[in-house]
Amino acid sequence: QVQLVESGGGLVRPGGSLRLSCAASGRSFSAYSMGWFRQAPGKEREFVATKTSSLGSTYYTDSVKGRFTISRDAAKNTVYLQMNSLKPEDTAVYYCAASSGGRASYLNVRDYDYWGQGTQVTVSS
Repeated sequence: QVQLVESGGGLVRPGGSLRLSCAASGRSFSAYSMGWFRQAPGKEREFVATKTSSLGSTYYTDSVKGRFTISRDAAKNTVYLQMNSLKPEDTAVYYCAASSGGRASYLNVRDYDYWGQGTQVTVSS
């Protein structure tokens, strides 16, 4: 069992930055591939970024490439999402997720076993 707690959300102006954190507790953090998803009002939850446990490979959805960076700190059992050059369309509840592995990809909601409660990010002037 893994518990995930996100923090770092808030209100930011367009062009600004935020760093989201996701603290994990429970079984070995390094064994899990970690991802970030987001869900805007009236829309489905969508993939944002992932960092795999095996090779540490990173993947991003096209709309955030070059602006967002996912990283993890094994010593702190924490994964981060650095978000720069934020746009109003980035407004959503952001969720951290953990996958126990064995998937062909880590780009879909169904690829993950554990979820945090979410943190609100609002980009507005």
